[in-house]
Amino acid sequence: MAMEKKRNMRRQWIKFGVVTALYLLFLLWVKSWWGLVVVPFIYDVYITKKIRWQWWRDAEPPVRFIMSWVDAIVFALVAVYFINLFFFQNYVIPSSSLEKSLLTGDYLFVSKVSYGPRIPQTPLTMPLTQHTLPVVGCKSYIEWPHWDYRRVKGLGSVELNDIVVFNYPSGDTLCSAPQYQAMDFYAMCYALGYQITGAAANPDSLGAAERLRYYQTVYDAGRSYIQANPGEYGEIITRPADRRENYVKRCVGLPGQTLQIKNRIVFLDGKPNKEPDNVQYSYYVKLRQGLPEELMHELGISNEDVMSLNTMGYMPLTKRAVAALAQRKDLVESIELNTDATDTDTYPLNGNMHWTRDNYGPVWIPAKGESIKLTLDNLPVYERPIRVYEGNDLQVRGGKIFINGKEATSYTFKMDYYWMMGDNRHNSADSRYWGFVPEDHIVGKPIFIWWSSDPDRSGFAGIRWNRLFNFVDNIK
Repeated sequence: MAMEKKRNMRRQWIKFGVVTALYLLFLLWVKSWWGLVVVPFIYDVYITKKIRWQWWRDAEPPVRFIMSWVDAIVFALVAVYFINLFFFQNYVIPSSSLEKSLLTGDYLFVSKVSYGPRIPQTPLTMPLTQHTLPVVGCKSYIEWPHWDYRRVKGLGSVELNDIVVFNYPSGDTLCSAPQYQAMDFYAMCYALGYQITGAAANPDSLGAAERLRYYQTVYDAGRSYIQANPGEYGEIITRPADRRENYVKRCVGLPGQTLQIKNRIVFLDGKPNKEPDNVQYSYYVKLRQGLPEELMHELGISNEDVMSLNTMGYMPLTKRAVAALAQRKDLVESIELNTDATDTDTYPLNGNMHWTRDNYGPVWIPAKGESIKLTLDNLPVYERPIRVYEGNDLQVRGGKIFINGKEATSYTFKMDYYWMMGDNRHNSADSRYWGFVPEDHIVGKPIFIWWSSDPDRSGFAGIRWNRLFNFVDNIK
């Protein structure tokens, strides 16, 4: 009996040693020694057993049954929360902005360790939710405590042409009414402001300082209108960076590079960047008759694409699809590239540079530790990173720029920034419309597609078997 007790204690010490070693390695990785307060509790679980962690095992059957389920559920939630925070999470492609590289209905395994997981800025949140509790509809997180941004060392950093999951930068402010939550709040304010003030979106005749005041007036008018109509728009609410919507796009510009789009081609530091193999643009298509389902399936044309053709007259197509349809004279009368583009809806919204989705920039992408000369002309491009993402008080007074109360002619950035774009270039809300993605918004890197279901088909016919467990890095 004594020998058995001794062997059992030895096993407990081994378990305690292994668990403690792994836990200390984790603390070393995240550089947070506050976690040492947990070690005495680990010691008690395996060695001293002074605390009755599972007191309910000796309770009456009803209590024992209920508490066994509570114990299992709590353990599962804590485990999922821990794994999602530091190692990986699942992500589903909700829209067509990356088609035909990633498809609507693709479920991704997203690695947090590829770029290094973020220490949670809002740690008190319900596992498996981003910002809202399902059914109930209320916030799924508590904003206190709120910690500063810090990222644990990962396996690498974001590389050019990586597909990246990140938090939506313009999602810091939004209208609480459900029908407006997915809309860009700032674009809404400017659009409403132009209607209210009757202003034109091209005040080219104004000086730089007057232009800034002009755009501020337009924005204030739109925001005031939203505030004055809570019945339609709801309240104006804010979200911390790590609780904003998750987006997935391709990184086409790295910190320190100068990006320009010329006739749809992305140039970096004057050199063209390779387009994705499945890049799409929209085309005006005139059909002689409806497209057969077999041909649509072969070319990757979805019902959503056909709906766009029926309502707008154009639809997104890859180069392969364009070439195939051009040969089908029995089905297609004509195909013409959609070159329509406006210059009033692209970033920066508070300073029209006359850039469009197909001809944009040049714009320098901020890099940590690097400085830029600030002028009233380029301030609209860099105002949001300086004021919002890096938390400075920025004002323009008397034609001069003041940062934190001091006159500034230059600014040194505290973070790296990235330029993200969808492969469905004419149907993607991306950096061309809301600007840079700060490094503290980077969530992780999709590794592989673990499930894929076609929203246009049901049952087994809707399962895209050929996409299951495909590695995202192979999608170029």
